[in-house]
Order: sequence, then structure tokens, then C-alpha cells
Amino acid sequence: MLSGWRKIGPDPTLLAWAKAAHPLAVAALRDTDQPLRCGGTWAVGLDLLPNAPDGRVEGVPLPWGLLGLEATALHPAQLSTVHPGYPRPSAEETESAFRFRLNRDAAHLDGLLPIGPNRARMIKEPHAWILGLPLTTSDAAPLVVWEGSHLVMQAALRAALAPHPPETWGDVDITAAYQAARAEVFRTCPRRELPGLPGEAVVLHRHLIHGVAHWAEGATAPAEGRIVAYFRPVMDSVQNWLMQD
Repeated sequence: MLSGWRKIGPDPTLLAWAKAAHPLAVAALRDTDQPLRCGGTWAVGLDLLPNAPDGRVEGVPLPWGLLGLEATALHPAQLSTVHPGYPRPSAEETESAFRFRLNRDAAHLDGLLPIGPNRARMIKEPHAWILGLPLTTSDAAPLVVWEGSHLVMQAALRAALAPHPPETWGDVDITAAYQAARAEVFRTCPRRELPGLPGEAVVLHRHLIHGVAHWAEGATAPAEGRIVAYFRPVMDSVQNWLMQD
């Protein structure tokens, strides 16, 4: 994947999975105590879908062969749900963070967590890949990717971590290298919006910079919002996360 992403479908097996998952997702989002963020316009939906470890929901299998991914044990899917007006300012974000969310789609690399009082970025969740499965028909707030950005990020992080023993890579502050590489991505990599429909899927390289576009004027979604289920299984080591292509 030179672009760092690929889209799959539409396919009836993916549509069957999305139809089975949708009512479970709506119920899980309704019953969760996870707060809405971004001024009430975004539900993060971490680990909310009651799928089986092989991805099946209500007996409907996840079509691993179609996805081209090696079957692995999965966590309950994230249900990233966006509502009209996304994003709005909120107390949980600084003004600069809100502007970045609005103007740069909150572009980020999955797996890096802010650690300590200085919120140093460290690789704490080394995901193998990112799989997105739309559950609602909507043109609102699509996934955004920067094509080829995984190659920029790989080169920058490998260089930043090369002086350190591999077993310590998950504890190294990579904030400066990450921010500089992301700035290069904005300068050199094309930004692409990837709206999706039930019956489709998108697979992202684990090092791809991605985010969510704002809710554009005239965009539509059902009452429950624009819902995408995401799987991000964790790899066995930060070293493999960084060094494997």
C-alpha cells in the first residue's frame, strides 16, 4: 500500500456484518456512560461493540478473507460517532487544540499516548493495522488520510529511536520527532477524504496520519449520527510495530 490505505467493497458480506452490528452499536452508545466530547458532537465509543474475538456479531462473521488481513483476536470495536456541528469548542480542549481539530482534522498517528505532566508522546499501543467499518449511511465528517504519510512517519521515528535500545522504545519521548514529521506530512502528502457506506471497509497502515473532517454544511446522517466501527489489534512489541513494513 504505497498510499497507506485501501478501500474494500461494497460487498454483501460486509453489508451483512454492518446490518448485524448497527442495532448493537446504537444500543451500546445509548447505554454507555462515556461522555460526549467536542461540545457534545463526538462519542469516542471505545470498546463498546459486543463483538466476538473473531469479529463476528450476532453470528455474522467478519469476512477476513475479503479484508486481506490475518485473522487475530479482536477487542470490542470502537464506535466513533459524530453528530451535527462537529467539532465544537469544549472545556476539555485548549483553544489551540480546537483549532487543530477544526483546521487539521485532529490529524494523528494511532498508538502514541500523552504521558506525564508534560504529555510526552510515547508509543504505548502498537497497533498492527486499523480497520474501519461504516455502520450508517452518511456523507458527514468523513475519515481523512494523508496519502504516503506512513513512509514519512516510519523514517522519522526510526531515526529518532535508533540511538536507544529497542526494548526501551516504548518509554522514549518522541514528541519532537513526531511533531516535525507530521508537519512534513502536511507539506508533502496529499490530503484525501474517505467517506464510507455500510458494506464497505477501509484498511489503514498503522503508521498513516489520519483524522476526521468537520461536519460540513449540508452533510446528512441518521438520528444516531455517523457511526464507524474501528478495530486496532495490538502487536507484540514496539520494535515490531516500528521495524516491520
